[in-house]
Amino acid sequence: MTTPEPPPAALRLDIDRDALAGNWRTLDAMSGGAVAGAAVKANGYGLGVPAVVPVLRDAGCGNFFVAHWSEVAAVAEHVPTGAISVLHGPLTTADAAYAKAMGVKPVINSPIQARLWLEAGGGACDLMVDTGINRLGLPMAEVGDEAIGQLEVDVLMSHLASADEDVPLNELQWTRFEDVKRAVPHRRSSLANSAGIALGSAYHNDLTRPGLALYGGIQRCEFSSTIRQVARPMAAILQVRNVQAGDSLGYNATFTASGPMRVGTIALGYADGYLRCWSSKGAMLSQGRRLPVLGRVSMDMTIIDLSTAPDLKDGDWVEAEYAPVEAATASGLSQYELFTLLGQRFGR
Repeated sequence: MTTPEPPPAALRLDIDRDALAGNWRTLDAMSGGAVAGAAVKANGYGLGVPAVVPVLRDAGCGNFFVAHWSEVAAVAEHVPTGAISVLHGPLTTADAAYAKAMGVKPVINSPIQARLWLEAGGGACDLMVDTGINRLGLPMAEVGDEAIGQLEVDVLMSHLASADEDVPLNELQWTRFEDVKRAVPHRRSSLANSAGIALGSAYHNDLTRPGLALYGGIQRCEFSSTIRQVARPMAAILQVRNVQAGDSLGYNATFTASGPMRVGTIALGYADGYLRCWSSKGAMLSQGRRLPVLGRVSMDMTIIDLSTAPDLKDGDWVEAEYAPVEAATASGLSQYELFTLLGQRFGR
């Protein structure tokens, strides 16, 4: 017996592909003489690799960055494998063998990883040097390691720790990276992430690596008028009901109606990334109307106020109020979390 296709989900993620392509072009133009790549790790920052990678590719992007080896195959369905770099680098001989077989570039972060890559046959790779974030990357004291000197480095890179702020650490990392560039032979260099692009031409090098800003995130004021919202979570109304004064709504009765109300239960909850921090804080949108969340967000459902939307009924759709800057302020989540928490039940 053939299993029928399930009906469409009661959740969908509307992705503005024109905004996504436009954001990449904006960041590429802001990169000056450098070209902009794209960080597409974490399933394209939660928006879905199949939805975002072809758009970025067609906009002109030719360099893509993922974190895990398990992320390679999905991206490779849409771009040449030689355009993909794996930021975590090889931890085992199996990782290095996989990189060779797939034709992707490992990002080397230590002499140990360098030796694993060389033992697998070597070839083009990228090299991450830690200039001050103290997270992942080759310590500057080990730049002269013998194994590092044997690498065929395509992109020599580092990562800015505080590019979203105007702090002395930015210039310190830039100075250290300039020293590294003189010490390590390489074909291209890369320092700036999304926020780093706004720091100016000195930080651009040959390749920039935007991530959050591609997807509508705004880390610095320089982006406020040019970066456009890309993702809009949408949920269907499962049920409309009328409640009376004194009726409580949802778990633990954290909201009690002060008078007669019309409310709706939508197919969106914390299992979908709409976390309990939105309880009695978030809102849905419909035709310019703001529909507040009432009471506690559940795993699969959230209750909203339909008092100002008498036309909405079971099966109608509402949009989560999710403009990144405003949503981050309201929820206490970072803009990164807002995107990457979006669950797999969203139709994309």
